[in-house]
Amino acid sequence: TFSLSPPPPANALVKGNAPPTKTKGGEKLKCTNVEECQEMAYKREAELREQESQGPPPLVTPGGTRYRDVESGDETKGVVKDGDEVVLFYKVLKLGKRSYDGISGEGTVVFSRGYGFEDDEKAPGSKSFITTVGAFQNILALNDALPGMNVGGVRRFAITPQKGWEKPSRACDGGPGGRGAGGDLRTDYVVVPTATMVATEACFDNTKLPFPTSYAQERRMAQRFDQSLIMEVQVVNIQKERTLLGL
Repeated sequence: TFSLSPPPPANALVKGNAPPTKTKGGEKLKCTNVEECQEMAYKREAELREQESQGPPPLVTPGGTRYRDVESGDETKGVVKDGDEVVLFYKVLKLGKRSYDGISGEGTVVFSRGYGFEDDEKAPGSKSFITTVGAFQNILALNDALPGMNVGGVRRFAITPQKGWEKPSRACDGGPGGRGAGGDLRTDYVVVPTATMVATEACFDNTKLPFPTSYAQERRMAQRFDQSLIMEVQVVNIQKERTLLGL
């Protein structure tokens, strides 16, 4: 024989019953006023910054561009050198809110090639960007970051306005790392919080590559070129290696 045990007491919220106790696992810290909320936000931001600082620091090219290799690629298939003609896939990204080093984190794609994100790409890999390493028309950050990459490798690097799509004039040089007059205080920079805003249309250099292939991408880029950006590039192939005269 066996006996049925009585059911546990109900915790219904009725008159005379105390509400059930909350478990600690589901509790979230709450603030009761603006100052307390701001203090909690600053504390959380400091904790995230500390977590990121524990990781390996970004590497720096001889030209001063900060980068991190996401995938090493295959050295036996080729190593990029200055003067090589290369086939690339790339993404130009807006910095994520937590990207304190200017490279980490996931940001919004401003424009891309080769990943199937754009309207003129039928599928990933259907389009690519072909350029010569060190070419004058390339943005400086790209020329800095490509040498030393292996075929199949993926590298993420920082683009300051001066090494990107900002025209090289004193009047325009007011963004992160800039020395120009600039304009009003810009609050959404991450790498240099006190950077200043520049005149967008006059300073946006549309001759530098890579460049958006549609009007919508170009308008997005026109709103971001004077900010620090991230570029993630994959070397698909070395189409033509540089040859040295006399060898």
